[in-house]
Amino acid sequence: MNKKLINYLTTFVTPDRLQLFEKVLQYRTSYLTVVLEDIYQSQNASAVLRSCDCFGVQHVNVIENRNTFNVNKEVALGSSKWLSIRKFAESNNNSLNAVKTLKNEGYRIIATSPHKNDKTLEDFDLTKGKAALVFGSELPGISDTIMKEADEFVKIPMFGFTESFNISVSAAITLHHLTGKLRNNATINWQLTSVEKENIMLEWLRSTIKRSALLEQRFLENEKKKQK
Repeated sequence: MNKKLINYLTTFVTPDRLQLFEKVLQYRTSYLTVVLEDIYQSQNASAVLRSCDCFGVQHVNVIENRNTFNVNKEVALGSSKWLSIRKFAESNNNSLNAVKTLKNEGYRIIATSPHKNDKTLEDFDLTKGKAALVFGSELPGISDTIMKEADEFVKIPMFGFTESFNISVSAAITLHHLTGKLRNNATINWQLTSVEKENIMLEWLRSTIKRSALLEQRFLENEKKKQK
């Protein structure tokens, strides 16, 4: 049904827009996903969304413990419209719930924080499987829950007096480095599956076309008539 609906909705977008969607989908990946844990400043979270879109990381997981996630439209520049954003905000320990969910989906939990067993971006092994990159809150950083549950730790080498990068800068550096390594590794199947592409294409069409819900309802009604 999704394919039929997609074919129907594509008639309401320009050929150039459709070609752009298909081109961007070829570079999207779910092999890497980003986890934002309890980010306080909306401009930081929004800048990370923008980096995810630019580097082709489709899925973003947002953990809300004390802080509510808000998109700063002036910073995000519409990037949230093209990403698959999932929130964890309903339990007493949203961080643990997010970790369990991601591990069940086959992701390694990678804490982006200095640790005695950490590795640099250059040494991080992408071939070991999918990775969920966790970026913590601005001041406290990654929570004790994430530190305890993390499978691996990764850090960005620094050679100055300042102890850390701003979270949005840290995410941008990390994604630039790892997505570059990913696409240059012929042994890793990093591209989206055909089903993932269909689902994302459908969401993009829905968010782009005016009155898409009404058009979709009309399509479904016509399909029901055909089946009678």
